[in-house]
Amino acid sequence: MASPPPLPAAAVLLLLLTLSVLLPSPARSSTIGVEYISRLLEIQERERAPPSVQVAAARGVLRRLLPSHSSAFELRIVSKEQCGGVACFIINNHPSFGRRNGPEILISGVTGVEVLAGLHWYLKYWCGSHISWDKTGGAQLNSVPKLGSFPRVRDTGVVVRRPVPWNYYQNAVTSSYSFAWWDWKRWEKEIDWMALQGINLPLAFTGQEAIWQKVFQRFNITSALDDFFGGPAFLAWSRMGNLHRWGGPLPQSWFDQQLILQKRILARMYELGMTPVLPAFSGNVPAVLRNIFPSAKIQQLGNWFSVKNDYRWCCTYLLDATDPLFVEIGKAFMEQQIREYGITGHIYNCDTFDENTPPVDDPEYISSLGAAIYKGMQTGDGDAVWLMQGWLFSYDPFWRPAQMKALLHSVPLGSLVVLDLFAEVKPIWTTSEQFYGVPYIWKVGVGMSMEGIEQNPVVYDLMSEMAFRHNKVDAKAWIDLYSARRYGKSVALIQEAWNILYHTVYNCTDGAYDKNRDVIVAFPDVDPFSILGLPKAYSNGQLASRRAVLVENSDSYDHPHLWYSTAEVIRALELFISGGDELAGSNTYSYDLVDLTRQALAKHANELFLKIIEAYQLNDAHGVVRHSQKFLDLVGDMDTLLASHEGFLLGPWMESAKQLAQDEEQQIQFEWNARTQITMWYDNTEEEASLLRDYGNKYWSGLLSDYYGPRAAIYFGYLIESLENGHGFNLKDWRREWIKLTNDWQKSRNLFPVEPIGNALNISRWLYDKYFRSPDVYDQ
Repeated sequence: MASPPPLPAAAVLLLLLTLSVLLPSPARSSTIGVEYISRLLEIQERERAPPSVQVAAARGVLRRLLPSHSSAFELRIVSKEQCGGVACFIINNHPSFGRRNGPEILISGVTGVEVLAGLHWYLKYWCGSHISWDKTGGAQLNSVPKLGSFPRVRDTGVVVRRPVPWNYYQNAVTSSYSFAWWDWKRWEKEIDWMALQGINLPLAFTGQEAIWQKVFQRFNITSALDDFFGGPAFLAWSRMGNLHRWGGPLPQSWFDQQLILQKRILARMYELGMTPVLPAFSGNVPAVLRNIFPSAKIQQLGNWFSVKNDYRWCCTYLLDATDPLFVEIGKAFMEQQIREYGITGHIYNCDTFDENTPPVDDPEYISSLGAAIYKGMQTGDGDAVWLMQGWLFSYDPFWRPAQMKALLHSVPLGSLVVLDLFAEVKPIWTTSEQFYGVPYIWKVGVGMSMEGIEQNPVVYDLMSEMAFRHNKVDAKAWIDLYSARRYGKSVALIQEAWNILYHTVYNCTDGAYDKNRDVIVAFPDVDPFSILGLPKAYSNGQLASRRAVLVENSDSYDHPHLWYSTAEVIRALELFISGGDELAGSNTYSYDLVDLTRQALAKHANELFLKIIEAYQLNDAHGVVRHSQKFLDLVGDMDTLLASHEGFLLGPWMESAKQLAQDEEQQIQFEWNARTQITMWYDNTEEEASLLRDYGNKYWSGLLSDYYGPRAAIYFGYLIESLENGHGFNLKDWRREWIKLTNDWQKSRNLFPVEPIGNALNISRWLYDKYFRSPDVYDQ
């Protein structure tokens, strides 16, 4: 995705927590939509893995999660009839409860996913446990009782039904922002996490390049594919037809290993009763296809965010869906997938118009495009259902009501499902008469469509529950329970801190959304006089107002979004630190403490930056030097903080990229991909930065000290030079120098730690005292 994008990889998904309790109850909005997909649900139920396979797969997840307690649970698959005709899980006391070494809790479910969602529900609400990603603190299971003393549920058991059939997961770009370098070990953990969260409709995009390679070979295209696929960290945008070759070409070993990996991913998903969503043909084709089929209707698309319309990687080619070749290629791709994988869930994602505008806005033409796209799926799978991301309706003003209706109604009702994936900011269902009657996620499911994962565990914990909630959640009460579950005990100071976070950081209601544009990680590439305007009133030569106001300008300075009182969040940090001694050894607490300290310091850095600019505009060289040094010291201190937890390290991202390489040449290529995605992102010239620079920015130790800090130092150096020499800010030279820094950093091979260093509580306490307790923190 590009500007104005949904949330990026490093974004804080702050809005979802609030909106998840404000959106209409799925139970009240699902009755019409579900009937249109009932036939597909019946087919999927018939083709699901046998109960014995699902139980075995679920027990595997249980053993990996709780090896010492797995004997306490018996898991079973039951029919929908036992759940009142819908999917559910049932928690019962086991008939042998109380017998020595016997099972204590019986958990049943319609599929392996429901069984594991039930296990998670029991661990949360009877054992006070919490399950998160390793990088965000992992699982808190210390509160699980000893064998023989598991809490009993009521005698009649607990039945929790799904209000809607599907719980969707992922965005088309998550595969690059988060999954790019994953091996099977990491994927197995993710699938375990999905099942425990009740996710039954995940995207499954890994390895599709190998399928495309085989399909295009059938159309006499071989070596030309080197120019078609992007590099490993940019495959998502290559798949969507936004770019080609950038970061590539892909070595053959990549095709082979990713296809093997995809088969393991799909096998495990099917074993658990999930319905993985496979890709379908969107019309994106190699340029050479024009030579092989000169009469085919193939158009070259416009520039997608490259700096100078560089045809080496911009301006891809799209086969018109009305061309007979479209259906032929679409069918070949579907058949090749089914041949390779042996099974399908019959749901396919296709986003032909993702940030690509159709050439004609005539509704009849739009309808013919949609019909042809679906026909390409259906000829390969007669039971195919098209799953389409609704991002295009938010992104492109092309899609007015007539055009939307034409596309949405171009296929039989029930054969298309729309993901309203930007609904936390700009819900389309509210302005389109619920997608003009077409089933969509919230109507037939709930979902999470983040661009990147492994952050903000509180959001994912609550959002996953929405797949089993029939009524609005009392978020305040839920948060009180959450903090006790996450850390394994209730600490009054920590709970008070979470209450502050609940109504500040996690309560964005202004209709805007944060793209993580704090100055440290998204440094302004603008003239300092265009950043802010000085107040007119002065007092004794000093500013009458101590706080300048950031303003947008022609250089597109994307100022940080601030929707809460920083003083309140600093108070939450103080409480978090004060209660920390009671949570010594808690990895979940350490992660949250580092993240909260980082958040407070990032906003303080924004204030320091303003003081630097104010001093510059007042011709105060001493002030520029003094505040610049404070800013750079803060960056170094924050790097030390981030180094104390594995969830904030650059090293694992870099090393996982290199570990997938087969030789030194691939290591260099893969490392360049990994470094480029999180810095410049796309192409640049010597004097003009990428239009997507810093889009994938990260608060990672190593990245701050090795890249963000040196970049800021260059800018401050030019500020000081400007004042000393009495000339204006040399924007051109600054830009050349920081672009060179970035290009050199992308090609460098220096190593970064993969294990945390230091005690998070001690470091956070030190930084709080240094930056928020000292009396001169906000001095001029």
